[in-house]
Amino acid sequence: MRRVLIIAGSDPSGGAGIQADLKAVTCLGGYGMTAITALTVQNTLGVTDVMPVPEAIITAQGRACLSDIGADAIKTGMLGTIQVVETVAALIDEAPDAFVVVDPVMVAKGGHPLLPSEAISAIRSVLIPRAGLLTPNAPEAAVLTGIEVVDEASQRKAGEALLELGAKAVLMKGGHIDGDEVVDWLMTPDGGERYSAKRVETRHTHGTGCTLASACATLITTERPLSESVGMARDYVLGAILMAPNLGHGHGPLRHNWVL
Repeated sequence: MRRVLIIAGSDPSGGAGIQADLKAVTCLGGYGMTAITALTVQNTLGVTDVMPVPEAIITAQGRACLSDIGADAIKTGMLGTIQVVETVAALIDEAPDAFVVVDPVMVAKGGHPLLPSEAISAIRSVLIPRAGLLTPNAPEAAVLTGIEVVDEASQRKAGEALLELGAKAVLMKGGHIDGDEVVDWLMTPDGGERYSAKRVETRHTHGTGCTLASACATLITTERPLSESVGMARDYVLGAILMAPNLGHGHGPLRHNWVL
C-alpha cells in the first residue's frame, strides 16, 4: 500500500484540497496522510475566506506522519505564503526517498487567488527543483515561465523551461487551452509524451487538478514507466468527471469512487 503524505489546504465542501486528495489516494489503493496548510471557506461557488495554519504546525503534522508511518510519495497543493513554501521544501528534505508531486496551486476554480505573487519566486527557486513531477495547468505554467501557453507548441516550450528550473518531469495540462480535445504533455529530459482525450462539456470540474496530482502520487512506482502511470492517473480523472454526481450550484465535484 503506497503511503502518500498530502501537504495542502482543506476544502470543507469535499471537492478539492485534501478532501479530494484523500478520496483519490484511497480509491486508488493508497494510504493517505495530511499536513494541512490552510483552512478555506469554500463550496462549488467559490472561496470566501482562508485561514493559514502556522508554519510550525505544518512541520509538526508532516513530521508526525514521516517519523511513524513514513511516506513513499509526497504531494503538495495549496501553500498560501512564501513562508509556507519554504517550510514545505524543508519538510520534503526530511523524506529524501519519497517521490514528490508538486501541484503549483495559484488560483481556485472560481477565480480566487490562492498564492500571492511574492510566493511565486519561492515556488520557482525552492519547490520546483524538488519536484519529481510538476503538474501545472496553462495559466500556472505561464506565470512560472513567462511563456504564454495557448497551444501544444507553447505547452512543450513551457514544459522545457520548467525542466530547466529543476523539475525531474512536468505534466503540462491542457484543459485551459481551447479545442475539441484536451491535450496534455508529459515532458522529461528524454523527450515528450502526448496524451489526448475528447473534451467533456461539463461544469463538474471542481478539484480536477488536486485529484490528478494525487492520483499520480499514488500510481507512480518504479515498477512501471512514468508515462504509463500518468496515463492511468488521467484515465482515473476522466472517469471521475464523466461519472460526476451532479452536486452543487457552481463548479461541481467529481465522483472519486467511480472505480469501486
